[in-house]
This record gives sequence, C-alpha cells and structure tokens, in this order.
Amino acid sequence: MQVRREESDTMTVLETGRGVARYEDLTQGSILKNLWTLALPMVVANVLQNAFSIVDMIFVGRLGPTAVAAVAVSGLVMMVAWTLLIGVSVSTVAVIARFFGAKDLEQANAAAVQSLILGAIISILLAFFGAMLDEPVLRILGATPEMMGPAAAYFSVVFVGSFTLIFMFLSGAILRGAGDAKTPMIILMVGTVFNIVLDPLLIFGLWFFPRLEVTGAAYATVIGQGIAMVLGLWVLGTGYSRIHIRLSHFRVRPRLMKRMVLIAIPGTFQGGLRSLAHLGLIKIVSLYGTLAVAAFGIGLRINLLVMMVGWAIGGAASTLVGQNLGAKKPGRAEKSAWLTVVIFCGFMALAGAAFFVFADPLISLFNDDAGVISIGHSYLRIVTLSYPFLGVSMICAMSFNGAGDARTPAWIVGLTLIALMIPLALILPRFTVPATSGIWWATAIAVTIQGIIMALAFSRGGWKRQRI
Repeated sequence: MQVRREESDTMTVLETGRGVARYEDLTQGSILKNLWTLALPMVVANVLQNAFSIVDMIFVGRLGPTAVAAVAVSGLVMMVAWTLLIGVSVSTVAVIARFFGAKDLEQANAAAVQSLILGAIISILLAFFGAMLDEPVLRILGATPEMMGPAAAYFSVVFVGSFTLIFMFLSGAILRGAGDAKTPMIILMVGTVFNIVLDPLLIFGLWFFPRLEVTGAAYATVIGQGIAMVLGLWVLGTGYSRIHIRLSHFRVRPRLMKRMVLIAIPGTFQGGLRSLAHLGLIKIVSLYGTLAVAAFGIGLRINLLVMMVGWAIGGAASTLVGQNLGAKKPGRAEKSAWLTVVIFCGFMALAGAAFFVFADPLISLFNDDAGVISIGHSYLRIVTLSYPFLGVSMICAMSFNGAGDARTPAWIVGLTLIALMIPLALILPRFTVPATSGIWWATAIAVTIQGIIMALAFSRGGWKRQRI
C-alpha cells in the first residue's frame, strides 16, 4: 500500500487492495470539519451499539421487574468484557492513528493484526469465565434466588458469545484509528436491525420461534453482534478499507505487540477501575431490593444514551489527537481536544436538562412499576446534575488515550470512583430519604470532582510528549 498527499485540497490518495481511494487528511484543514466528519458517524454507530442493550431491556421489561433486574445484574458483569476490550481498543486506536498520521501504512496494518490476536486471547478467557463462573459471580453481586435462573442463563450466553462483541468492536476501532468512521456505522446498523427483529421473536416465542424469555434477549444480541463481526472482518480482509489485512500478516510481532500491550495495560486498568466501581455500586444498591436494582439498571441504560455520544465524540478526538501527534502537530492535537470538550459539554447540559424534566416518562418506557419509576426518577434528577463534568472527564480521558497516555486517566478514575464514590455510597444513604438517593448523590459528587481533576491534568500537556 502506498500513500501520497494532494496538498492543494488536503486530500490524500491511498492505493488499497481494491485500487486507488481518496480521503480527507485529518492532519490538514478545518479542525471542526474533521471532528464532525469523524464524530457524526461515530455518534450513530455508538447509539446503535447501545441499542443492543436498550432494545433488550425494553422487551425484557415486559416480563416484569425480576427479569429487568436479572438482565441489569448480568449486564454489569459484562463490564468485565468491556474492561479488557477497552484496553485493547485504546491501544488499537492510539497506535494505528499515530502510524496513519505518520503515513506508515505497513505498520498500521501490522498493528491491526496484533489487535485481533489480542482479541482472540480475550475471547477465550471470557468464554471460560461465562461457562464456569456464572452463578458464583452473580451470587456475590447480590442476585436474589428469583433473579438467579434468568440472570445465569443470560450471563452464560452473552459471555460464551462475547467473541462476537470483541471482534465487532475491534474491527470498528481499527477502522476509526485510520479515520474511517462511516464503515463501522453501516456495519452496526445491520447488526442492530437483526437484534431488533430477533428480540421479540426469541423472547416471546413469536411465529415458529421458541419462547426463551430473558435467554432469548441474549441470543438475539449475540447473533446481531456476530453478523456485524463478520462484516467488519470481511471489510478489513478484502481491501475495501484504508486498513488491509491478509492471512500472511497473522503472526505475532513481538516488538509491536509489546508496544500495544504497554498501552493496553493501563487502558485495561482504567476500564477495570470503572467496572469495579460500578460492580461495587450494584452490590450496594442490591441491599435495597429488586426494585432498586431494576431502577438502577434502567438508569444506567439511559445514561448510556448520552455516554455513547460522548464515547463517539471522544473517539473522534482520540483519533485526531493520535494522527496529529503522528504528523508532529501537537498544537493542532490540543486544539482538537479542547474544541471537542466545549461541544460535548454543551450537549451534556442540554441532555441533562431534558432527562431531569422527563424523568418519569423515560423510566416508564422500560418498566411501569410504580416503585421502579419512583426510584428511577430520583436517580435521573440527581445524576444529571453532574453531566457537564462527566462530559469534561470523558473527552479529556479519551484524548489522553489517543496520545497513548492511558496511565493518567487511570489514576484519576481510581481516585474518584474507588477511593471517593464507593465510601460515599455507603455513608450518604444514612442521611437521605429515600436512602437510595444517597447512592445517587455519591455518584454525582465523584463524577464532578473527576471532571475537574481530569481537565487540570490534561491542561498540563505532558501527553504531547508521549511516545509510541
């Protein structure tokens, strides 16, 4: 593969396995235009990715609060998968963006292969975890006897089939690192359509399909992800993308693998701390009963709607930071990050206001139990107050990651979520009515402080000197 730049219109000509393609050079021209070129498809793709869990929860909600709580607990355990996946994804985007910005396509292709090899290793570990440790883990998290059956069934199917999520996610990360956000969006559209169609068929046993209830939601998700996975790998392997991997590339390159793992470890640690904090939170929430767990699970999925937008816009910032550092333009990289912070904070303020006003209708969309709506109402009214600070934290953290510095956001996350949020969640319920409001206040306080510290750390600029 060869590349050359057309300086007059900031376009680059790339010779791919399928001929010659022209694409926008993200290290040239308008930062705002480049940001939206990446961000808009990423927003759509991430909302679609979140749709897998949203659609599951809406249909499962028709089975009652116990089924909702079962999926909520199992879904939180899936954060284990996300923990490992986030680390590899951070490394994938950072390394590929840096090589692509430097126009070193051979190394970018090699990095894509190392990413997929790491994904295969994670898939094997998670399949074993899901098959052998479902009930013990759910019991530790406080799953009640009535939750255990459906939760364990959902858990096992999703974990054993987690390879579909991993390769779907990593193929998208590879393409986005190279600046192609449209292809992953289209792939996720296809996968989401299959998930939406299969959910009612497998949950309620419509037409000639068996009635599998909660387990049916898991199968629908895995099948939808599997279809998206196949499409993503096909695009990478056939030369229709900026990254073109071949079977001859599939070998471990020790030096490159080591560089990616060294970035992935703090990225994994960062995701692990977030997962540990949320698992600790669900354990605390479970002390207040099934309705509280159901409301918390619904609240998290509503939060994911805005967080998916943040991960998308932050993903765009991550790619821009990485490619501009690769092109030796640190000033442009910094401008890209702060512009993204301003845009996303404005969005989060508007979203928070909307969720605050329409808290009850949003909760009732998932479940109409009066107790669930009451607790969920309190959750949204409190947590949304910290949304602008959540916006700052997300974008700065992903900009750090795009520079290859995953250590700094990892220690900030550990400080605010583990050392601050969990203790507050244990203490504050003693002083609030209802008691669960204290847990929600603990979350809002921790997120606010996290945003402030993350912004101060990013403004120091040490990430500009990060080597890959």
